[in-house]
Amino acid sequence: MKGTGSADHVKERVAPRGAIRDWPAGERPREKLLRSGAQTMSDAELLAILIRTGSRGRNALDLACGVLDGGRGLAGLARRNALELMRVEGIGEAKALGILAAFELGRRLQADSGGKRTPLRTPEDAARLVIPRLRDLTHEVFAVLVLDTQNGVLATVELSRGTLNASLVHPREVFKAAIDHVGAAVLVVHNHPSGNPEPSGEDIAITRQLAEAGKILGIPLHDHLIVGGNAYVSLAERGLLI
Repeated sequence: MKGTGSADHVKERVAPRGAIRDWPAGERPREKLLRSGAQTMSDAELLAILIRTGSRGRNALDLACGVLDGGRGLAGLARRNALELMRVEGIGEAKALGILAAFELGRRLQADSGGKRTPLRTPEDAARLVIPRLRDLTHEVFAVLVLDTQNGVLATVELSRGTLNASLVHPREVFKAAIDHVGAAVLVVHNHPSGNPEPSGEDIAITRQLAEAGKILGIPLHDHLIVGGNAYVSLAERGLLI
């Protein structure tokens, strides 16, 4: 009965239908969580606890299965917005926002360094930090990581949303963030919602423009990471910052 995040979440359900309050105590999701721990529960059961109540003859577990089916599992569900969630019968605004908040907390926890400025010594270090925040987005986001002299992250500043182009990402915005936070260097990152992290011609042109500006200002651009799903491309590793 462990939650696997797979499309088999509905098969995991063995509890009877009807109001959850009428089920045997050992089969109710909340009691099961208290008794056995979250790790023993299916994705649908955990989601049912978030949803809390049923609607129009469907209990919370029925609704949870419907939400997971609509999202094709947890990975797909993580990419849904509030309006998409609310298209599932029985899911109103409050339930949809609760689900969105839970996923966002999970992303932030995965990206959290525990308050420590862990140095970003390799592209993999940076990717580990930013992928949880970017991989599920359905729109492009461009952000700058302002680094200290030890390559620890002083601040992460989102600069634009939408298709990446020179009009949305200008060197003055990138390096203003660095100056505002007294940074020694910058690393920029953006995502490709398609899941393909390969850089476009525009991506390469913007990277070179930022690298040149950084040389002039004495605030070097260490890298430009492009995230696609759980994959990434480092333009520094590709030799494209020259």
